[in-house]
Amino acid sequence: MNDPVGVRLKRLPHGEGLALPAYATRGAAGMDVLAAEELTLEPGQRHAVATGFAVAIPPGFEIQVRPRSGLALKHGITVPNTPGTIDSDYRGELKVIMINHGAEEFAIERGDRIAQLVLAPVIQAAWEEVGELDQTDRGTGGFGSTGGHAKLG
Repeated sequence: MNDPVGVRLKRLPHGEGLALPAYATRGAAGMDVLAAEELTLEPGQRHAVATGFAVAIPPGFEIQVRPRSGLALKHGITVPNTPGTIDSDYRGELKVIMINHGAEEFAIERGDRIAQLVLAPVIQAAWEEVGELDQTDRGTGGFGSTGGHAKLG
């Protein structure tokens, strides 16, 4: 198992009393993050849900924000820009953009688990402009070109 990477966290006033993001099991990749506000998401509505904290992510890392599978399956509640990225130089409140794709309104209570956070390494690209690219078996074949669902053909 890898050694944990330290991430500094500043609790904001409306986050007082809430648990910090935590792994639900020893093998979990994502940490459950809690809502620091109460609201109702109407069908089709989006909202940036407050978490009550800000972070200082170490350089060379990001935090990915991912939906909770149970909320998506049972209620149609998800994160529309998944995975969302929190950059290492952002110091504002971490908020989770959520959307209700379900047919019913969905109440979020303060303290509800709303998403998962995954700390991930980042490798930045250095573009190298060239006149030609190397050839591959796939070539310029785009969407659906490698097979899959019969109806794509």
